[in-house]
Amino acid sequence: MTEQPTQPAGSRPPRQSRTGLTSTGARKAGSKSDRSRAREFALQALYQSLVGKNTVADIDAFTRDLAGFSKADSLHFDTLLHGCTEQAAALDALLLPLLDRKFSEISPIEHSILWIGAFELQHCLDVPWRVVLNECVELAKEFGGTDGHKYVNAVLNGLAPSLRALEVNADRGKTRA
Repeated sequence: MTEQPTQPAGSRPPRQSRTGLTSTGARKAGSKSDRSRAREFALQALYQSLVGKNTVADIDAFTRDLAGFSKADSLHFDTLLHGCTEQAAALDALLLPLLDRKFSEISPIEHSILWIGAFELQHCLDVPWRVVLNECVELAKEFGGTDGHKYVNAVLNGLAPSLRALEVNADRGKTRA
């Protein structure tokens, strides 16, 4: 058995890297793009909308004052927050046939992530469909319940072919006659 070096009393533990993965498998802050950060802030804002029933203007102002917002893509944040809240009913209608339970039984975190994924698949065509899925799975790993990322992945994977048929089929190597 080898002895671990001891730290002198009052000293700090060694600094950990800000890049890479956390113990849950989520990306660390230093590894995130501006758009990934925008999605995180949009998730927090959409959660406030679903749970707190706050106005979008109040949520927007509050979120912009949060630490770290300056590192986010504010244009993408605006697109997600305003797009998802304005099209909430339409997004729910897209998602509902793919769910195995009522929206009331889905956590507000996963519900918000599903909105983000459905909105990006439908309106942010500059973001590849696999990136949308991956980003939403990462959000669910970091903020959602234990297996929430699996549920988010399954639902969005089911939605992608109907919103991005050509891209999904080409990516999966299928040809369409």
